[in-house]
Amino acid sequence: MAGHGGTRAIVAALLANAGIAVAKFVGWLITGSSSMLAEAVHSVADTSNQGLLLLGGRQARRAATAEHPFGYGRDRYFYSFVVALLLFSLGSVFALYEGVHKLQEPEGLTSPLVAVAILLVAIGLESFSFRTAIVESRPLKGSGTWWQFIRQSKVPELPVVLLEDFGALIGLMFALLGVGLTVVTGNPVFDALGTIAIGLLLGVIAIVLIIEMKSLLIGEGATAPVLARITGGLVGGDVQRVIHVRTQYIGPEELLVAAKIALTPGLAVEAVALAIDEAEGRVRAAVPDARLIYLEPDLDRTPAVPV
Repeated sequence: MAGHGGTRAIVAALLANAGIAVAKFVGWLITGSSSMLAEAVHSVADTSNQGLLLLGGRQARRAATAEHPFGYGRDRYFYSFVVALLLFSLGSVFALYEGVHKLQEPEGLTSPLVAVAILLVAIGLESFSFRTAIVESRPLKGSGTWWQFIRQSKVPELPVVLLEDFGALIGLMFALLGVGLTVVTGNPVFDALGTIAIGLLLGVIAIVLIIEMKSLLIGEGATAPVLARITGGLVGGDVQRVIHVRTQYIGPEELLVAAKIALTPGLAVEAVALAIDEAEGRVRAAVPDARLIYLEPDLDRTPAVPV
C-alpha cells in the first residue's frame, strides 16, 4: 500500500509540476518577473525530483545479488537524499541569487496580469497535487501529527512530495504577493523580495529533507511501538526472555531483526529449532515489515534476586 500510494502521489506531482514549469517560463518571458523565474526553476527542480523518486522506486525492486545480499531497498533513500540536495541547490540557491540580483538591479514588470493568471492556475494545480499526497499519506500517518509523520516515516517518497508541494504552494503565495505589491506600488523591489522569500523557504525545506533522508540512508531502527511489538512477539512458548534485540530498516518495508533470546534450559535441538520458528512466526504476524529475522538462542543468566 505504501509503495503504490507513493507512486500515485509522485505521478500526480510530476504531471502538475511539468505543466506549471512550462506556464511559469512563458510567464517569465512575458513579464520579466524574477519571482516568476524563481518559481519556474523551482518547478523544473520539482519535476526532476519526481522523476528521480520514480527511478529510485524502480531501482529498489531489483533482486538481491551476492554483492548486495539484502537487496536494493535503500536505493529509495538514496534517491530521496539526492532530491533534497537538488531542491537546495537548484531551487533555493538559484532563487536567492536571482532575488539578490534583482534587488541590486530592479527591473519593472510587463503584463503583470499574465503573471497573476499563471500563478493562480499554478496554485490550483499544486493544490491538486498536495491533496493527492495528503490522501495517500493519511493511512500511513495514523493518529500522529503531520510533523511526526515526516520525522518518523520509513517511506521516503511521501514526506518528500508533501514538503515539496507545501513549499510550492507557499512559494506561489510569495510570488503572487511580490508581483501584486509591485503592481500596486510600482516598485519592483517587492518582486525581488518575493524571490528571496521563495529561496529561503526552499532552503529550510531542503535542509529538513536532507537531515531526514540522511538518517534513513545510514540506517534507522524500529520505533518504540514497533520494537515493543517485536519484543512481545518473541516472548512465548519456550522463549523466556529477550536478552537484547537490534533492528534496522534496509528498505521502507523491509525490517531486519536480530535478537538473542533466552530459552528454557535443557531443550533438545529439535525443540530449540521449533521455538525459534514459532518466535519468528509471532514476530512476522505482529510486524509484517520484519522480513529478515535472525535469532540466537541462549540461556537466561540473569542473577537471581535474593528474597
